[in-house]
This record gives sequence, C-alpha cells and structure tokens, in this order.
Amino acid sequence: MTASTPNRRQITLGAALGLLVPGAVRAQDNRSIEWVVGFAAGGGSDTVARTVAEAMARTLGQPIVVNNKPGAGTNIAAEYVVRAGNTSGTLLFTADFATLAANPFLFGRLPYDPVKDFVPVGLLARFPLLLVVAPNVPAKNWQEFTAWAKAQDNVSYASPGLGTPHHLAVELLRERTGLKFNHVPYKGAAPAVQDLMGGQVPVGMIDSASVQQAVVAGRVKAIGVASAARLQTLPDVPTLAEQGVSGYEAYAWQGLVAPAGTPPDTVARFSKALQAALDATPVKARFQSLALEALPGTPQQMASYAGTERERWGRLIKANNIRLD
Repeated sequence: MTASTPNRRQITLGAALGLLVPGAVRAQDNRSIEWVVGFAAGGGSDTVARTVAEAMARTLGQPIVVNNKPGAGTNIAAEYVVRAGNTSGTLLFTADFATLAANPFLFGRLPYDPVKDFVPVGLLARFPLLLVVAPNVPAKNWQEFTAWAKAQDNVSYASPGLGTPHHLAVELLRERTGLKFNHVPYKGAAPAVQDLMGGQVPVGMIDSASVQQAVVAGRVKAIGVASAARLQTLPDVPTLAEQGVSGYEAYAWQGLVAPAGTPPDTVARFSKALQAALDATPVKARFQSLALEALPGTPQQMASYAGTERERWGRLIKANNIRLD
C-alpha cells in the first residue's frame, strides 16, 4: 500500500486539532513556574507572592509554586536564582528594596549584580511600615515612646531581616531623632511579630501586611505609621510625621524579576500576566485588606523606580557607614 502525501488542507486541519489537544503543541505551558521569595512563609512578602501567583497562574495557564528561601537580607534567595539561571522561562523572583536598592551599599561583595543579573518584570506593591511595641511597653504614642526609649540604655527592635526597608527605616529614625536602637534581625516578619506579641523583643518596625491583624487584636500597640498619610485600615494610628518626626517617610516595596537570559517574549508574557493580576478584583481586595498599594507598570518603570530608590537609600547607608559584612 502506498502512503499518501497529506495536502495543505489536511496539514492545516491537523495543526488546528493539535492546538486543541493538551500538550500537543503547547507542552511547555504544563511546566511549573518557580517563584522564589527571600522571606519566610506567613509574612507580608509571602502573602503578596501567593496572592498574585494564584491570579497569574490562571492567566498563564501554568502552575506557580512559591519557594521560600529566607535569610541574609534576601541574598540567599538572590544567589539561588542567579545560580539556577533561566533560559526556559520557569523561574521568577520577588526582588525587593533590599535586593535592588540597599544591598549594593550594605555589602562589600554580593553574590549577584542587581542590574545585570535580573530582568525586571514589573513592580508588585508598596508596603506601609508601622512602628509597633510589645504589650508590656508603657507607651501608646510617639511622645510616650520617646520618653520610655530615652530611659533605656539601648532599645532592641525587631525587623524581618538585615538590610530590609524595615531595618533601614529605623536607622533613618535614629538619624532624625538621636534615639539609640539595637537591631534584632529575624528571618521574616512572621517570627518577628510572634516575638513582639510575646514580649521577647520590645519594639519592631513591621510592614502592615504582617502586623495589622496583631494591632487590631490588641496583641501589639502601634506607635505610628512611617507613611505620609494614615492608613485607611488603621485610621486611628497617626503617622510619625504628624507626631513630630518631620519629613519622615519610608516604605517596603517589591517587584517581580526573572533571571538574566530569560527570553524577552517570556518576560513580556509574565509582565502582561502580572498587570492582569494586579487589576483582578480578588487581588485588589486582598491588597486593600492589608493596606498595600499596588504598583502596576512596565518593566522599564520598575527599573527606573529601583534606580531612584538605590540612589536615595544609598546616601543614607553611606552617610551612616552602615555595613552588614
């Protein structure tokens, strides 16, 4: 029997049918995407990643698995991503304030280059920061806090880690007020909040996503917000600026990047899915409940924002000779 040669119509029909068969043509879409987060599970960074990942996965048609690698001011996670490399488009990384803006000045050597080793996908969110105290600290506002702090030899404060915006926000507070602080870094916001609630550490600078529920429940006390305006979710908590810390403002922020070498069309696909996720009603509702500000935009806008933040906080770090190595 002689095999017949398929005609053009048969090829076109076969291709069309192939598109309808899972895995026939778009097999790569079945691969999991790994999203690396440089903080512990349960904290604000983890919450944002999992919320956005769920929405992005629906758009991309691929599962996204969040992989937490906390420690060393996000350097552990960043090094993991750089070493893994990426030419297949299956790896994402929550690169934040520390990774892209502060660490280049805090460390003499980094296991990554914040500009050359990552490709911006887009900004995720900005996190308001709150100065909070344990229940056993006799202060409920900035005036009472400063009186108490001045009576201490050194005030220990918790942050989610070395080089985080939470850490540097207190260094900025030290610069503005002359108060003495002793940094107690944790591997993420969740364990820091646990110790604040238990009184193991008296003071913390924690993002709203991680500490808001504890404030509402009365398990920690909020002294003030580091934002320019009060939070809608905590309207009774005044800003530190309105309590006398003039011009004081600091945020945590995060963006999504891929490793250098990720194909441009893949980066564009991720960016489009990210913008759709940030515009999704469930994501907006979740962000609002945590007092987070979504930061939609292009990869180019993220690169510009990170550059501006690098310049701003680099000045503070160098002026105060803050080193983490």
